[in-house]
Amino acid sequence: MSARLATDLNEIPELQCSENVLLSSLTRFAIGGPARILADASSEAALIATLNMIRDANHPPAPYALIGGGTNLIADDRGFPGLILRYTAKSIEIYGPVVRVAAGAVLQDLVDSTIAAGLQGLHTMTGIPGWVGGAIYGNAGAYGHSIHEFVESVRFLDCSARGSKAREIGNAACEFQYRESVFKRHKDWIVLEAILRLPPGDPVGLRAAAQGILKVRNEKYPPTMRCAGSIFKNLILAELPETVRGQIPERVIREGKVPSAYFLELAGAKGMVLGGVQVADYHANLIYNANGGTAGQVRELIGELKRRVREQCGLHLEEEVQYLSCS
Repeated sequence: MSARLATDLNEIPELQCSENVLLSSLTRFAIGGPARILADASSEAALIATLNMIRDANHPPAPYALIGGGTNLIADDRGFPGLILRYTAKSIEIYGPVVRVAAGAVLQDLVDSTIAAGLQGLHTMTGIPGWVGGAIYGNAGAYGHSIHEFVESVRFLDCSARGSKAREIGNAACEFQYRESVFKRHKDWIVLEAILRLPPGDPVGLRAAAQGILKVRNEKYPPTMRCAGSIFKNLILAELPETVRGQIPERVIREGKVPSAYFLELAGAKGMVLGGVQVADYHANLIYNANGGTAGQVRELIGELKRRVREQCGLHLEEEVQYLSCS
């Protein structure tokens, strides 16, 4: 990345740039080397201006990557040689049952705002870390509910062609599935904001329910634990081979899904240690940075867990986590 580009970026209004920022400070795993530049765009104009400048023919090509709250991110130990871009607009506006929320808003702030407004649905997501853009991107959810149930539309920046263009699509076009959306398949689409519609609820009851959920979540994923929550997606029961379905105890099945932890436990995952990273001894689908863990160790441990489940159960586990590579 040229020194001139770094200088020019600092001239963009509403863009905050920092140099040589450790990605370990931006991710919940607390893993990752330095990014050459971290650029936080707090407005759409700043985001577009930054993208245009990166692609400007007057500057040498610069690698860049967009991230959010870093909740599900495994960043390369070598860092990132270019620009890490974050869209940090945080507005939350509530009009009756309709909520307009920017992608950079903290998901918990959205949950708290809807509870205070007497709107139910998102209260089950209390305690889930990260930002709203990432929640839309990965169709975040908990306790049998996902955010897609309440999404009316999503506004995003389409960077697939020369020049970035804002577009808006409805729920169906977002192609939401379990922990999936169209945005995962279009890496050049950047979520800007979402319109949600929520049913009414009692704030007192919703707050009590949320506190109960938070207590359970904090016992499983303590806030100080350096982890990304569940590493692997759960499996859809109907999509499993019949021979496998017949061996799964009824008590394990939840809302038509089988927890990956069930198969990981069969494969002896609990308590596994590799260098500074470890599988929790109480939850086979939880890897955490116990003591100076590295991205290389996390990747190697994930690979070993996938191999064991594949060989023992004949199943392919798919990660929920995303990887940020140096190259």
